[in-house]
Order: sequence, then structure tokens, then C-alpha cells
Amino acid sequence: MLRLSRLTDYATAALGWMAEHPGRIVPVAELAQALHLEDPTVAKVLKRLAQAGVVESFRGAAGGYRLARPAEQINLASIVEALEGPIGMTDCAAGANCEHVRYCGVSAPWQRISAVVADTLSRMSLADLARPMAAARRQEVA
Repeated sequence: MLRLSRLTDYATAALGWMAEHPGRIVPVAELAQALHLEDPTVAKVLKRLAQAGVVESFRGAAGGYRLARPAEQINLASIVEALEGPIGMTDCAAGANCEHVRYCGVSAPWQRISAVVADTLSRMSLADLARPMAAARRQEVA
């Protein structure tokens, strides 16, 4: 089974919530409470996203995080790469050196498949991901 890590899942949930509150600096504790997650987990995810330039961090009493740019300009590939590293179905497809690549008949097909996945994630924005999340939250409140 192909699967992203739980931290990447949390990252998309956090970013989706932030996309619903554009421009707002959100404290870690508030975001953790909204998502029913632990503060250290949310802080870890946001730190990685800040290092990748997906969010901006602000220190001080009114500190927290906000999206570094509009949700429409943040693609899912950048989010996945921030948490998972290079996108690839196999190590060699993700760019890792492999001494067996000369003798491997499946490296090229895996690289093509990985490129399709990366391209799909690059074309889908955080806004695309957040729209159904926002609709689901509105239905829960109603």
C-alpha cells in the first residue's frame, strides 16, 4: 500500500484550516485545539512547513504561523516534500543513488510513475484540497 505519513496528513489538515483563515497568524495551541491534536505534534509539522517556505512563523506573544502565500499558490507537492522528502515511488525514483540501477529493468517505469504522481501533486493546490474540507466543516456546524 502506498501511503503518506500521519504527519503529512496532519500537515494537510493544519494547512486546510489555515486556508480557511487566510492572512491570520494562528498560535500553535489554537490550531492544535481546532484539529484535536497535541501541541508538540502541530509545532513539529509547522516547523517543517516553515523550513520549506509553505508557512511563515512569527515569534512573541502574538506569534504563531500563517500561510506564506495564498492557498491557490501552494501546491500539494511542496507540502508532501516538506514532510516526506523527494517524491518517488521507490528510492531510485526519488533520486537516491543505487548501485543496481544499471542492472534493474524496473527503474525507468518507476521513475515515470513517480513523475506522474509528482506532476499531479504539483497541479493540485492547497485551495483545491481545502474546499471539500471547508464544506464538510460547514455541514458539521449546520
